[in-house]
Amino acid sequence: MSNRLVEILVSSFMKILIPGIKVTIPLTLLSFALSLVIGLFLALVQVAKIKGIRELARFYIWIFRGTPLIVQLFIMFFGLPSIGITLDAFPAAVLAFGMNLGAYNAEVFRSAILAIPTGQMEAAYMIGLDYPQTMCRVILPQSFPVAFPNLFNNLISLLKDTSLASSITVIELFTSAQQIAARTYEPFALYLEAALIYLIFSTFLTWLQRWLEEKLVWRSKGFEEQNNTGRAKPIV
Repeated sequence: MSNRLVEILVSSFMKILIPGIKVTIPLTLLSFALSLVIGLFLALVQVAKIKGIRELARFYIWIFRGTPLIVQLFIMFFGLPSIGITLDAFPAAVLAFGMNLGAYNAEVFRSAILAIPTGQMEAAYMIGLDYPQTMCRVILPQSFPVAFPNLFNNLISLLKDTSLASSITVIELFTSAQQIAARTYEPFALYLEAALIYLIFSTFLTWLQRWLEEKLVWRSKGFEEQNNTGRAKPIV
C-alpha cells in the first residue's frame, strides 16, 4: 500500500464517519421509529379483522413488500413533485424507508400477536377489559419479546439500506465515500473503508441486540419464577 493511499484513507476516515453519525444514524432511527408506528397499526388492524380497513392494510403491505425500495425512494423524491408535493431529500428518505419497513414490521407484529394464546384475550374480556385495554395491557406486553429479535434484525438491515439514500442526493456515509473516491480516483480502497464503517455500526447494534435480549430473557425468567412460587400478580 503506497504512502499516498494510506494518507487518503487516514484523512478520509473522519470525513466518511461524521456524515455516518450525523446523517446515516438519524436517518436510520427516524425511519425505524416511523416503521414501528406503521407496522403496529397495520398489525392491529389485521388482527382486529375490521372489514374494509383490513383489506387496505393487506394492500399496503402487498405494495411496499412487492416493489423495490429504490423505486419507492425515487417516487417520493422525484415523482411526488409532479403532483404538487415537494419534499427535501432527507424527509423523502425517512418517509420511503419508514413506509417500506413498516410493511415488514407489520408482519412481525402480527405473527407475534397471533403467537399469544387466545385464552389470554378471553380471560381479559371476562374480567371486563375491552379490546384496546386487552391489547395494551395483556397482549402487546407479551408479544413484544417475541417480536423483538426480528424487529432488531430489520433495524440492522435498515442501517445498511440507508446507503440507497445517496441516489436521491442525501449526503450520508456512502455519498461521502463516493465524493472522495471521485476526487482521489481510489474507489476500491474508499468503498472498503465505507464498508468497514457500516460494519462497525452493525456490530454495535448486534451487541446491543444481544444485551437487550438477555435482559428480556432475564425478565421473563423472573416472571416465571414468580408464577411458580405463586407470588405473581396478574398482568392486567
